[in-house]
Amino acid sequence: MSRAEATKSRILQAATAEFAAYGFAGARVDRIAKAASVNKNLIYIYFTNKDTLFETVFEAEVARGLDAVPFTVDDLPGYARRVHEHCRRHPSVIRLVAWHRLERAGRPDPTTTSPSHAAKLAAIETAQREGRISDTFGPDILLALIVALATSDGPLGAVALPHRPGDAEEIGEAIAEAVRKLIS
Repeated sequence: MSRAEATKSRILQAATAEFAAYGFAGARVDRIAKAASVNKNLIYIYFTNKDTLFETVFEAEVARGLDAVPFTVDDLPGYARRVHEHCRRHPSVIRLVAWHRLERAGRPDPTTTSPSHAAKLAAIETAQREGRISDTFGPDILLALIVALATSDGPLGAVALPHRPGDAEEIGEAIAEAVRKLIS
């Protein structure tokens, strides 16, 4: 990795932490520069402005998150459980999604416009057509419900689930069971 690539990587890492913690409005380029050990002007040279930096971070984290969790249409309960576990291990992903939805309404959302998302929808549609899973809900609604269940105990969840030692496993199983019932 070249020196420039290493610097850009440090900036993106610092920006990811900053945007996940404070959102777009609350994030400060000065703090990102300090955390990345770079001159603030270098951030503008690489990314032009704070908006471009946020979108770069968001798209990279969402793409990484979408690709990190294996999707198998024949195991949607397992997929939901894996999404839940991924979000627990990588809370910055779900926090960035929450900030994007709060502060960037109306902008394209890579969580629903990516090729990965389209492939998942196509697989669900095929499984529904073949009668392997329920067609009570269209593919887009079904996938949205599965992801909502999987992320229900994060910042996007409407209700805070109780957290005690060992709850992650119990919550993961409850999510998987809810998806089983949803697709049967």
